[in-house]
Amino acid sequence: MARYKELLAEKQQLEKLIEEARQREAAVELDKIRKTVAEFGFTPEDIFGKRRKDAGRPVAPKYRNPETGETWSGRGRAPRWLKDKDLERFLIND
Repeated sequence: MARYKELLAEKQQLEKLIEEARQREAAVELDKIRKTVAEFGFTPEDIFGKRRKDAGRPVAPKYRNPETGETWSGRGRAPRWLKDKDLERFLIND
């Protein structure tokens, strides 16, 4: 049992050392990145790409369950009420 507790203590010490090393190395790398961005005048769009204007906006529903009124946009996993059914029956006609 004593060996187990010793190993746990060693593990905690190693995790602490790992986190300290990660923080030191990350700070060095972040400093390099900041210098490069400043030197070349990069913008966030240069680094991360342009964000779509419609990103994160809800999509209009395409299907409606006539019994409950639930809707589904047609994206992602289909709801259970559509499983093994003809989608045309549930299509919302605008």
